[in-house]
Amino acid sequence: MNKEIFIKEVKKLNIDISDNQLKQLEKYYEILIEENAKTNLTAITKKEDVYLKHFYDSLTLVKTIDLTKVNNILDVGSGAGFPSIVLKIFYPHLHLDIIDSNNKKITFLEKLIHELNLKNINLIHDRVEIYALENKEKYDLVTARAVANLNTLIELCLPLVKKDCYFIALKGNISEEIKNIANELNILKGKIEEVIEFNLPIEDSLRNIIKIKKVGITPKGYPRTYDKIKKKPL
Repeated sequence: MNKEIFIKEVKKLNIDISDNQLKQLEKYYEILIEENAKTNLTAITKKEDVYLKHFYDSLTLVKTIDLTKVNNILDVGSGAGFPSIVLKIFYPHLHLDIIDSNNKKITFLEKLIHELNLKNINLIHDRVEIYALENKEKYDLVTARAVANLNTLIELCLPLVKKDCYFIALKGNISEEIKNIANELNILKGKIEEVIEFNLPIEDSLRNIIKIKKVGITPKGYPRTYDKIKKKPL
């Protein structure tokens, strides 16, 4: 995806794109490639692929939520900043928290945020299941992109979401995963509001966005430790 096609496809998402935002993305790419030589951040390094599979793919979250009406957002397992840093570039009003257990990726994000001159971003070096115990019902939106199976993600992420707000997962093919989450949703007070299936431009690879509304308050005891979540899904 070259820049011209990127701009065209972003406009199809009803997102206005400025010269400054394009410059920020260009700098983002340069820093990503430079730091990727030192730290394993992404296997995707070709410029056209980064614009398609990271930058554009991150922005597809707007297919299911109006980010102009969201105040605070938590990105779980953000890695090299996808989708959250891309969303922040286009929606600078967002108060953004990013959590990752990998300190090298947190260090990369610190550099990236500084170089792009982004404000109101808080980086959290912690495990999400530990962080969630002290921060339940805190966020308007919690998102995760290609982090773990849905049954695991729901227990990790849904406790962090305010009642009547959303957890949104960006995934590839979820046809099997979505069959096994009814119990998690029931216990953790979530309801699937929307599932959007589409194909990325150019390469036509499958993507799914699953939007889960928090319809109640998380019961005590959740999330459990990660070992328990993996060994005995709800």
